[in-house]
Amino acid sequence: MEDKQDNLKILKNKYIPTAEFYSQIIDSLQDYSIFTLDKEFIINSWSSGSTKIFGYETEEVIGEPFDLIFTDEDLKNGVPKKEIEIALKEGRATDNRWHISKDKSLFYAYGLVFPLIGLDGALLGYVKILRDLTDRKQSEDAIKKYVKELEELNTHKESVLAILSHDLRSPLSSIIGTAKYLKENFHKMKPDAVQEMLDLLYKSSTDELDMLDYLVEWARIKYASDAFSPTKIKLTEYIDKVFEALNETASINTINLHHEIEENTSVFADGKMLISIIQNIVSNAIKHTGKNGTITVSAKTKDDKIIVQVKDTGIGISKEIMSKLFTPQMKTLSEARKKDKGAGIGLLLVKGFLEKNGGEIWVESIEGEGSSFYFTLPIDKPLYKTGSSDEIMFDESA
Repeated sequence: MEDKQDNLKILKNKYIPTAEFYSQIIDSLQDYSIFTLDKEFIINSWSSGSTKIFGYETEEVIGEPFDLIFTDEDLKNGVPKKEIEIALKEGRATDNRWHISKDKSLFYAYGLVFPLIGLDGALLGYVKILRDLTDRKQSEDAIKKYVKELEELNTHKESVLAILSHDLRSPLSSIIGTAKYLKENFHKMKPDAVQEMLDLLYKSSTDELDMLDYLVEWARIKYASDAFSPTKIKLTEYIDKVFEALNETASINTINLHHEIEENTSVFADGKMLISIIQNIVSNAIKHTGKNGTITVSAKTKDDKIIVQVKDTGIGISKEIMSKLFTPQMKTLSEARKKDKGAGIGLLLVKGFLEKNGGEIWVESIEGEGSSFYFTLPIDKPLYKTGSSDEIMFDESA
């Protein structure tokens, strides 16, 4: 019996955990970032898992403030201080949020911070533990996005069918009626009258075909991603292409097209979509600008986006139409088509393209003086969005 107890004492003495032993355990947790702070919130220890997740080597962060790992938005909102305050009050603080790594990329992580108390009960500092959940977050976001797109597809289905029924069927009925009249009365009509009706038929038919093309393209881009290929693009090259394509139309009405954009201005977007965006907006401006008018395209940088302005000296848009201009409603499209067949669908196409490229569009207008269409596009490939409040539970078993 005594021999057994002696052996137990020997084993206990032999395997007393040391600081190095605990350090090895912490460093073996490569999926977790574990580091400590002093009472002034300065980093004073850094695990190898932290290096793997954040990209900082130990010597790069020791002595650096806790703020290092937080996004600008969280720093602005005082998140680091709030975390410490909750940890002191409740014994621990948890969160799910985006953090920033050495290369400025963002990753989504579950975080836990708690006070580090000494044997005498005095506060020594704080321990912060993080687990990178970016893959899980991306998967959840992808599922949410897919569900949302399915819901949108179902919602827009009826609107699209209504547009097809009202904005295409009615004009086609008129075309058929005109063609029928020509067929039955051709031999009794004067050549000039026949020519006038044929010109009307041609124009009406091409207008409806253009509108159908708009609608098909809008639906294809809105609900399919196979053709989407964004890259860094020089904006002036695409504006010049559009001006070249529309120059003849503008010249007929003695409308001056010019841009005031610096040569090195670039955006991150899909090239085919960008051409369509610019062409639709400029073409729309030409149709609503009188003789000797001017259309000016300019751009400015704001934060991480380029804001493009297409300004015309045309007839302007009423406030009522402006409020509904980018919504897929049959009534709105019908109103727009009274002056410009296909305009409503064209602007929906533009809106869909911009949303897919991470941009937005809006318009400012004064009736009788002209309109300015504004749209934004990212300068570089966007990072993940910050500020998510989605709750993700900490999986301690993984």
